[in-house]
Amino acid sequence: MTTQANTNAKAKSLGKYLKGVRSELKKVNWPNRAELKNHTGVVIVSCLLATIVLWALDTFFGLGLNLIIK
Repeated sequence: MTTQANTNAKAKSLGKYLKGVRSELKKVNWPNRAELKNHTGVVIVSCLLATIVLWALDTFFGLGLNLIIK
């Protein structure tokens, strides 16, 4: 069983940790709405391009493998 002192120490430790997290989050340079939209668009376009390239490579190598197997 945990003692009262051990529980209080854990609560104080958790409180100290959360205060540290809050102070670090205040230091973050959050993007504004325009930057957020721009970065989101870049990520979506990059994912689409990567998907298309991987699909094309998979199709190409799949067809080549089918020619070798037949």
